[in-house]
Amino acid sequence: MLSVHDAFREALADARDRPFLCVVEEGRASSDISFGEVDATVERLRRWYASAGFGEGHKVAMLLGRLPFVCHFLALNSLGCVCVPLNPDLHRDELMYQIDHSGVSIIVSDPVHGARMCELADRTQGRCSAVIVDGLSSDEILPIPGSADRHDGLCSILYTSGTTGRPKGCMLNNETHLAAGERYRDMGGLLTIREGRDRFYNPTPFHHTNILVVNLSCAILTRNCLVMPERFSASRWWSDIAATRTTAIHYVGIIPTVLMKMAPTPDDREHSVRFGFGGGVEPTLHAAFERRFGFPLVEIWGMTETTRVFGDSHEPRQVGTRAFGRPDDSYEAKIVDDDDRELPRGTPGELLVRSGGPDPRRYFFSGYYKDEAATEASWKGGWFHTGDIVSQDADGMLHFVDRKKNMIRRSGENISAAEVEAVLITHPAVANVAVVAVQDEIREEEVMACVILHPDYVEDQATAADLVAHVLARVAYYKAPGWVVFVRELPLTASQRLQRTRIFPAGTDPRQLDTAFDLRATKKR
Repeated sequence: MLSVHDAFREALADARDRPFLCVVEEGRASSDISFGEVDATVERLRRWYASAGFGEGHKVAMLLGRLPFVCHFLALNSLGCVCVPLNPDLHRDELMYQIDHSGVSIIVSDPVHGARMCELADRTQGRCSAVIVDGLSSDEILPIPGSADRHDGLCSILYTSGTTGRPKGCMLNNETHLAAGERYRDMGGLLTIREGRDRFYNPTPFHHTNILVVNLSCAILTRNCLVMPERFSASRWWSDIAATRTTAIHYVGIIPTVLMKMAPTPDDREHSVRFGFGGGVEPTLHAAFERRFGFPLVEIWGMTETTRVFGDSHEPRQVGTRAFGRPDDSYEAKIVDDDDRELPRGTPGELLVRSGGPDPRRYFFSGYYKDEAATEASWKGGWFHTGDIVSQDADGMLHFVDRKKNMIRRSGENISAAEVEAVLITHPAVANVAVVAVQDEIREEEVMACVILHPDYVEDQATAADLVAHVLARVAYYKAPGWVVFVRELPLTASQRLQRTRIFPAGTDPRQLDTAFDLRATKKR
């Protein structure tokens, strides 16, 4: 099986002097690092790991800056080691679970998180060690790794968000990493990628599939440059993109929303961006964003388990409808009810996907680590069950509705939290919003809007009523919030994804909060 490092070495034949990585740091000029320069660092690190006995199947947890992460990842991959990226935003016990569950031999950390990682390693009672890496090298002597857990071609273990129960470790092999990059490379249309001429700006973290699997692999395969800011910064977004000569951006839904809330400036079109690649743009903002900033946002769909994406990349697109592309012979899809019976076109249901051909699981994750039962349950009937509610047009176009678990069940009606959020975010008072279900004694569940207001607005009954009226004027009455609660912040992951289950502390009834307002009486046919 060709490894990611093998693909990188092949790229050196014709791209050694081309830019491969661009590091964007706050307060510093961005700098390009060529394929050849990265290769020299990777080779040095490869020898360092090999001298300690690291090889096929050894697992290494990583918590590093952007450039060191890529170099260590490629070095470990060249030896057949398995990368387990860590999320620094997790609490101690959450990190400890992943370290114990994955069975990593070592945690490689930068100095920023070094003390914390050493503490976690100490808690493993000698099973795991921590090594602090300052920059791209270290004088520390690596510990000899423990026994390896061999899986053919395993490249990484990425942990899911764990919104229900413990996070699951998704095992991804080298073929899956590269297949994700190949699909991105070959999508065409507005996502046509030019070999050696494009520069991808990606603020998502390396413990997510977006950058580690899809984007990094595509950059290697197309001999292009991956531009890596430390994080998403709205104030620096356009200046960084102009300075780095970015031609493609990767986004999650909150990024277009935040950019559209900013006052127009001449920088809005002072860039070379050809397209945006991402998912979750609010439908009501989609067309307006493209008009204002002058490039298309191509909505895609993918998961850690699937790695490959669908994308609405060919004209005529269906802007503002949550459309994300059509299945094909190599990547099949169908929409089913709760009993896995296929639904007629236009009826929302759960999205099931598989690979075409004799092996439906090829190019998907290899399974959930140490959880064969969950793996087989997800593949019930030979199709991977995504947990996403989707509809499909007569012409085959797929439209995202919501996560199955984010559907609110009110008086027999299914309500998409995402749909209500898309309406509320267009109100001038709303800086950010999350919609959740709360218990209702009569209607089973009711819609609650958790709203962050702009500073000029007051958290009172009148403002709450105005927000509900705004929704009632645009969607069916039963979808409007019956409750509005004003909050100061919404919990987000490092990739700016909402963590709905952490908005309120466990055991809290948000209806009883001082900033919660009951508007159920305004919901009338």
